[in-house]
Amino acid sequence: MANVLPLPLRSRALAAAAVAAVLMGSAPSHAQEVRQVLDGPEASGERAAPTAPSEVERFCSNIADAARDRRYAIQAEELRKLQADVDQRLAALEEKRSEYETWLKRREVFLARAEENLVQIYSRMKPDAAAERLSELNVELASAILMKLDARKSSVILNEMESKSAAELTRVMASATRREDPS
Repeated sequence: MANVLPLPLRSRALAAAAVAAVLMGSAPSHAQEVRQVLDGPEASGERAAPTAPSEVERFCSNIADAARDRRYAIQAEELRKLQADVDQRLAALEEKRSEYETWLKRREVFLARAEENLVQIYSRMKPDAAAERLSELNVELASAILMKLDARKSSVILNEMESKSAAELTRVMASATRREDPS
C-alpha cells in the first residue's frame, strides 16, 4: 500500500506515534492502534522500518533547535524592552536632575544679586522713595533686596507700594524661601 501522506506530515505522524507509544508505556496493543491510524505499511500490520526512529529523532532534534532559538529570541526581545524602559526612566531622571540644578542656580543667582552695599542704600532711603524705586526694578532683584533688609524696614516699604506690586514681590520672596522646587 502506497503512502498517502506527504513526507513532512508522515514524519510528524511517526513522531506522534512514537510519543504516544512512550506515553502509553510502549504496550504492543497500543502501538497497533496507533499504527492503524497511519496510512502506510504500518497500517497493514508490518513492522515499522528501522529508519523510523532516526526520522523521529531528527524531527525532535530539529524542533528542539527551533524551540531553543525561539526561546532565546523571546528572551532577547524581553531584555530589549526592559533596557528601553530603564533607558527611558534614566532619561526622565536626568531631566529632573537638570531641572533641579537649574532651579538651584537661579535661586543662588537671585540671592547673590542683592549685594550688601545695594541693600544698605535702600535701607537708608525713606520708605516711600524706596517703594517707588523698587517698583521699577526687576521683580527678582527687588525681592532679593527686600529679603536682605531688616524685616521692619521691608514691611514699611511694602506698605508704601501699590498692592499689585507688593503682592508680586511677596510671591517671589515666598517662593525663594521654600525648600522645595516652586514649579
